[in-house]
Amino acid sequence: MSDISRKAVIAGIGETNYSRNSGKTDRALVLEAAKLAIADAGLTPKDIDGVMPDFSGNSSPGAVGGYGEFATNFGIDDLRFSGISNMGAAAIGASIHTAAVMVAAGVANAIVVLGGGNGRSGRRFGQGGSRQGASYASNFQAPYGLMSAAQSWALPARRHMIQYGTTQEQYGAIALAMRRHAQFNPRATMKTPITMEDYLNSRMITDPFHLLDCCLESDGAGACVVTTAERARDLPRKPVYIAGGAQSYGPSPAEILNRADITINSVCLAAPLAYREAGVTTADVDFAEIYDSFTFVVLSQIEDLGFCKKGEGGPFVEGGRIELGGELPVNTHGGLLSQAHIWGINHVAEAVKQIRGQAGDAQVPNAQVGVLSFTDMAGWGSVLVLTGE
Repeated sequence: MSDISRKAVIAGIGETNYSRNSGKTDRALVLEAAKLAIADAGLTPKDIDGVMPDFSGNSSPGAVGGYGEFATNFGIDDLRFSGISNMGAAAIGASIHTAAVMVAAGVANAIVVLGGGNGRSGRRFGQGGSRQGASYASNFQAPYGLMSAAQSWALPARRHMIQYGTTQEQYGAIALAMRRHAQFNPRATMKTPITMEDYLNSRMITDPFHLLDCCLESDGAGACVVTTAERARDLPRKPVYIAGGAQSYGPSPAEILNRADITINSVCLAAPLAYREAGVTTADVDFAEIYDSFTFVVLSQIEDLGFCKKGEGGPFVEGGRIELGGELPVNTHGGLLSQAHIWGINHVAEAVKQIRGQAGDAQVPNAQVGVLSFTDMAGWGSVLVLTGE
C-alpha cells in the first residue's frame, strides 16, 4: 500500500437537478453543487482551503470564474491549494486522487472537487468542434471528418466486434442495464423502460452506435469534499475512504486510434496501481461506477479493469450480470447513458451513497468496496477504489 491509502475521505457530496435546460449559468450550477457538498460534509465555506474545478471540456474557466473568484463567492479567506486536472473525461477521478494526495500531505485540509455545467442548453459537446491546434486529432482526424466523440469511439467499438465477435445485442445489454437502474433514481432524466427491440430499432448515429448507445447531453453540476480521515471523525457523515487511486496516460501513443490495438484504453495501467494501493482485488469489489459515454466504453473498461479478459466483455455483460442483483452491478444510478452526462461527478456521488447505504431502491446490499473508472479517447485514464473502512 502507498502512504496515502485511507488517509483521505470523501466527506460530502452535492448535486444540482439534472435537466436539458437548467435556466442557470454554468457558474451558478457549479457553485450550487459546491454549497450542497460542503453542507453535506457538515462544514462551512470557511473550512474549505482547496478547490479543483473540472475543466474536462464541458465546463470552462468561466464556470467557476477562476480560483480567486471561487473564494470570493464563498468568502474564503485562505485558499491554500488550487489545481486543474487536464485529463478530459478522466479529470474527475484524477482530481479526487490529486486532492487525496494533497490533504494526506498536509497541503490543504479540505478540498472541493467540482464538475458540470450546461452541457445541453449551453456548450453541447455532442456537436463536435474544430479541434484547433497542433495535435494528432487536429492533423489526422478532423480533416477526414472525425469531429465528435461518437465517431471516434465507434471505430474501436466496431474493431472489438470484428476482433472478438462482440455483438450488437451485447452493447444493448449495457444500455438496458443503465436504463433499468435509472428507473430507481429520482434524479435520472431518462426513466422510460426500453427493450432490446427498442434498442436495436433506435436510429443509427455512427456505426455501430445507435442512439441508445450514446450518453445524454445534460445540464447540471456536482461536487464532493475531500478531507483527511482524521478530520472526518468529527464530521456527521459516515466517511468514505479513498483507499486507492491512480492516473494514467497511455499505453503509447496516447491517442487511442493511433495504437496498435485500439480496443485497449488507459485504465489498464491505472487499475493495477489503484488495486495494489487499496489492498483489494476484483473479487472484493461490490459495485462499479464506470464512465459510460458510450456502451462500448463500459465494455472495454470492464475488461481493462480486470473483471474479465480482453475480448470477453461481450459475454460478461449478458444475463443481467452488470444489473442490480448481478455479480457486478454497474452504474447503479443509470450512468451517463440514462441519468445525466455530468462528466462522471454523478458517478462519484452514487458511489458515496452506496457505501453510506443511502442509495434507496438501487442499494447494493452490504456495499463496502466500489471501483470508479474514467477514460477518454485522447488516452487519459483514472481509477479510484472507495471503501467504507
